[in-house]
Amino acid sequence: MSSEISVDEFQALEQRVLRAVEIVKREREARAAAEAEVAALREQLESQAQEAQSQNRVAQSQIGAMNQERDTVRQRVERLLHQLDELV
Repeated sequence: MSSEISVDEFQALEQRVLRAVEIVKREREARAAAEAEVAALREQLESQAQEAQSQNRVAQSQIGAMNQERDTVRQRVERLLHQLDELV
């Protein structure tokens, strides 16, 4: 049993190792790019969530103001109706 490796076998092994190294390198680059994209998307999502909260607060404020205005108008109309009832 000879443990000698021929030159061709060694070159073939060397080529496979180099290809494996290139594959690992590409996969690491792809992983780094994916992680960067995930980080960017998380930032974007957080920004959009904050914007939505801000818009929600503005909308709630506007609803409160409109409810107050509606109540004021309702009171005025009730007073006018009451005055009309007194005239009749």
